[in-house]
Amino acid sequence: MEAGFLRWLLFFALTAWTSGDDGQVTFVSELSSKPAQKLSKYGWYANVRLQRFHIPEETAVARWLFSVKKGHSFHCGQHNVSIHIRWGAPPVINPTETVFPNATLWAPSLSLSLPVTSQSSTTFNLSDPAPGDWFVAAHLPEDDGRIEQKGFPSCSYYFQPQLSVRRAVDTPVLQQGTFLTQTAAPDRPARLKVFVPEFASSLSVSVAECSSQGEAEESKSCPLLLRLGSVSLRHSQTTVNCSGISCSASLSHPPWDTWLRVVVESSQVNRTVTFRIAANYTVGCKPKSVGLKAADDDFTKLLGKSSISNATSTGNTSAAPGSVPSNGSAALMPQPSASACVRSIPVLYEELDVLSLRFTPANGSNISIAATHPTLLTYPLTTQATGGTLNLQLTLNSTNATLGNNSIVACFSPWAPVLKLNHSEPCRTALFGGYGAGINVSVPKALLRLPFPQAATWYLTLQLVCNSSDCGNSSAVSVVPEVSISACVEDCGPYGECRLLRSYTYLYAACGCTAGWKGWGCTDGSTALSYSRQLTATMLLTLSNLFFLPAIVVAVRRSYITEASVYLFTMFFSTFYHACDQPAAAVLCIMDYDALQYCDFLGSICSIWVTILCMARLGDIAKYTLFLLGALLIAMSMQLDRKGLWNLLGPILCAILLMVASWVYRGVRRRHCYPPSWRRWAFYLIPGALCALVGVCLYIFAETEDNYYYTHSLWHILVASCVVFLLPPKEKDRKALGWSQGFNWSWRWSWRPRVCGYTLCESSKDELYTVT
Repeated sequence: MEAGFLRWLLFFALTAWTSGDDGQVTFVSELSSKPAQKLSKYGWYANVRLQRFHIPEETAVARWLFSVKKGHSFHCGQHNVSIHIRWGAPPVINPTETVFPNATLWAPSLSLSLPVTSQSSTTFNLSDPAPGDWFVAAHLPEDDGRIEQKGFPSCSYYFQPQLSVRRAVDTPVLQQGTFLTQTAAPDRPARLKVFVPEFASSLSVSVAECSSQGEAEESKSCPLLLRLGSVSLRHSQTTVNCSGISCSASLSHPPWDTWLRVVVESSQVNRTVTFRIAANYTVGCKPKSVGLKAADDDFTKLLGKSSISNATSTGNTSAAPGSVPSNGSAALMPQPSASACVRSIPVLYEELDVLSLRFTPANGSNISIAATHPTLLTYPLTTQATGGTLNLQLTLNSTNATLGNNSIVACFSPWAPVLKLNHSEPCRTALFGGYGAGINVSVPKALLRLPFPQAATWYLTLQLVCNSSDCGNSSAVSVVPEVSISACVEDCGPYGECRLLRSYTYLYAACGCTAGWKGWGCTDGSTALSYSRQLTATMLLTLSNLFFLPAIVVAVRRSYITEASVYLFTMFFSTFYHACDQPAAAVLCIMDYDALQYCDFLGSICSIWVTILCMARLGDIAKYTLFLLGALLIAMSMQLDRKGLWNLLGPILCAILLMVASWVYRGVRRRHCYPPSWRRWAFYLIPGALCALVGVCLYIFAETEDNYYYTHSLWHILVASCVVFLLPPKEKDRKALGWSQGFNWSWRWSWRPRVCGYTLCESSKDELYTVT
């Protein structure tokens, strides 16, 4: 009810917010909401609640409302909910401050902290947000390692984000070299947009003929604030303060093939500023056109690559002036054309699996890098590819003997490339940062890993940089660029498992680490378990199941064969389940892990079920009927919810209820307490009940990640021991091995002659046989 009230309050606030006339452009409001999700303590990325929001183009203001509500009324203390926001891809977070894998680069996202009592909420406003997908991640503080059993009441917190946007629908468009007359006020800025085409090397926005009018006389000073671009939290807008009647803002390497936002604000109070504004962009360098008639050559290249099938060409389809031979020899490479300023290599895009992509140069794995002009490769990444890891590896061909002391400089950047590369120029465009790399003879390989890369077109620029003005014999060098998307970093290594996660329709991947290893790629071994400790844990959890052997022997000696077979089943599958459940080296799986877990859980509950029913002293028909019916119902409940609380408590309570009813009936019928012997109560029933109670308390309340090996092993011992105490004595009228009226281990056969009549023959055991 409180969440609904907040939504209605936000709706009325937005209605009042957008009801006024802005004067220049028309604004409309949009509202989106996500369902509340239960938060978890952070142990790895699967504990994060990830939500994706879409902010449309020309959004002026975005406002998030984050609400956190406590699920139970009892005291749970005060916790801080961590909220992370990132544009273009899920946020890369590191609350536990673990070590990232080598060559893995990441930047922290915007983080908020929300203290929670019973119900809390906070808002986050963002002006001129970048259009596209925004991701919100929330989690509780670091996990304390306590294992909570499913179904027990616990401190639960529910997180619900909501987004409202104010979007312009008629934003004026700046044309190349055309001035527009606009007005701006302190509370009503002028909003425009300009399209930046591909291969634009610079963009300039100029303001002229600025005049200010207000309550006072016309002033010659005209202070304006000119902002270019959008806010993406990591990269802010380019801002220029104008104090005269004219000014301009320039961008070098602006983002390609996109709309760029232009906002002009007035800093004068109660004054409206009138000005004229225009935009100009420069296309400084284009690759040589391949024309339209040579389209069949692209399919020839596809058919010639036998290792790549069903691939499509992406990016700029301009062909390189000269192709690289298959052996990668730099001496045999054709020289690039002197009239070209950039070589754009077509790239083949191949989808291999979920979150598994591969990009390959169409002309071959080896590409030619020259010193006269850069080589450009284009890699478009969609939103579906942002949930993995972007890998870039550059390898210098071993046949390049003429490189000498020179080196190859690379820049990997989103939205726009850097087309001028040297050792002094930073790998950065006008609004976005890139990732630089370099290779030479001494360092022939460079590797970059970018977890959760942004959804954009990425550009790789390569150029040969010489130490002197003359490159000597190394006019062209062969390099092998390998770009791919993988689900996890190196498949999480030997101490982790790469797991696919889902937030509604969005897929992403994270590493689940074992054996005490931590980190984004399970490479942080600061808390790793040694091999001896892993082996000790495995031995404890498996060998502790051998305590079921005394229970099996006692059951057989007391002629409870069905019960003994259930204990044997439990011992076997519990042993091999825990042998398979162990991490890293000390692991042994005789069958599928899920099947072993199912059999272990089923056998454990069935053992409790048959033991308590055996104590009830029911008749054979009733007992074995309940054995079979209970096993079937338990198997069904295990399939529905294997770790549910009532899957354990339900059979125990039902069996105890039947046992108590049977004992009360016997006591009333005999007019004596049942069982009648005080020794039975003092030496068997009470110690067995205490063992069972202590074991259940350990299982439910005392287990943590650190002491799991000891407490769960002790649970095995206590459960097996309580069976020895609780199994009732052998029934007097029960034969050995469970058959009634005794059983003789030695077979004795004797023959007696039969006395036969004309139609029937009577045996000595009163059996009738028909005479044939």
